Amino acid sequence: MTYWLMKSEPHVYSIADLERDKRTIWDGVRNYQARNFLRQMQVGERAFFYHSNADPPGIVGLMEITQVNIIDPTQFDPQSPYYDPKSSPANPRWWTVEVGYLQTCPTPLSLEQLRQSYNPHQFLVVRPGNRLSVLPVPPEIAQDIAAQTGLSL
Repeated sequence: MTYWLMKSEPHVYSIADLERDKRTIWDGVRNYQARNFLRQMQVGERAFFYHSNADPPGIVGLMEITQVNIIDPTQFDPQSPYYDPKSSPANPRWWTVEVGYLQTCPTPLSLEQLRQSYNPHQFLVVRPGNRLSVLPVPPEIAQDIAAQTGLSL
């Protein structure tokens, strides 16, 4: 199985919001490398929910990819902060996935704890200056994170 880490600012959309909603599309990604990771995802894969721009930032939950290859509707909405005037329904530039809530961490794992456990060559999220909102997680690190957080993969 492939594992992922997906970031969201908790004031925009939090793990509590996903728990309430049960499912949501992961819209608004506007980085080509992150978009390409979204396009690689398969139904049933797991993603760690990461609160970015939080105090402290870190892994707070687990979700499952429930649908793939969804055209991100926010790219067509001029009122959306994610509007892309170069995109059109006939030629969309941005794709996403739907995720479903699985679990909130009994013990969240902070970015500082991640930096103490992994080096930037093992896990991109600890690389200084990394701003990608969607990242792959090596399976051995995913298992270790699950053990540290109490999440069930």
